[in-house]
Amino acid sequence: MAEHETGRTTHSHPAPAPTPEAWIKTELARHPQRPYPMDFIEGLFTDFSEIHGDRAFGDDAAMVCGMASFRGDPVLVIGNLKGRTTKERTARKFGMPDPEGYRKALRAMKIAEKFGRPVFTFIDLSGANPGIGAEERGQGEAIARNLIEMSRLRVPTLATITGEGGSGGALALAVADRVLMLENAIYSVISPEGCASIMWKDASKKQQAAAALKYTAGDVKLLGCVDDVLLEPRGGTQNDPVATMAMIGEKLHYHLGCLRGLPLDIMLEQRYTKFRNIAQFYTTA
Repeated sequence: MAEHETGRTTHSHPAPAPTPEAWIKTELARHPQRPYPMDFIEGLFTDFSEIHGDRAFGDDAAMVCGMASFRGDPVLVIGNLKGRTTKERTARKFGMPDPEGYRKALRAMKIAEKFGRPVFTFIDLSGANPGIGAEERGQGEAIARNLIEMSRLRVPTLATITGEGGSGGALALAVADRVLMLENAIYSVISPEGCASIMWKDASKKQQAAAALKYTAGDVKLLGCVDDVLLEPRGGTQNDPVATMAMIGEKLHYHLGCLRGLPLDIMLEQRYTKFRNIAQFYTTA
């Protein structure tokens, strides 16, 4: 307490705890004006020709695939679609693909492999659709199949996490030779709200969970889960998307050039070894 000349006493209050950096980046990754995967596809590629349907059930509005050109080279691009308006978000299930979305992506990857075209994926999703219908149609199997097939695609593969990279839904598009991640993106097995609900039975402890999950770009890079962290303008990509697009284009061009310089068998071996070594820890007596 502090006493003033008037004789009154006042109570001092402790300063509020600073917001953890991990939660600040989480809010930036979820910023409503942040460019979505289709924005990056339209900004970085030309001559886009969309591929529809999984040839088994239907066409998933939450997943987009198509052939395009990248600096004059024919490639395949894949990304999830989130939508900006309430109507679009509902139609696209807030960017959470169904199993037919992953099967469509895999069908497109196999076409790219047949014609020797590199595969680029752009990821901003909190997870695959967990609905009953998706589970009934084989959500888990579709994701697992993508993990297997992406690991052995006989063309260069590059994945870029642009916002949220959540759980197996994101990993199903990210078993790539090069995994890039924007500075303010997050990449995690679970959302901070979900983690807090499980660990402390209290979703309001999401900021504490965000710090514990170690899912920011710097942390994930140290863990070996991504290969390159791409810097963003101050305050996030939404503040200067043009500059960010140019930077991402240069990075993708560089990494694609490195991959094309490798013999196919070495590229495949490096991809396999990279993912086998993730989360491997060794101790000595």
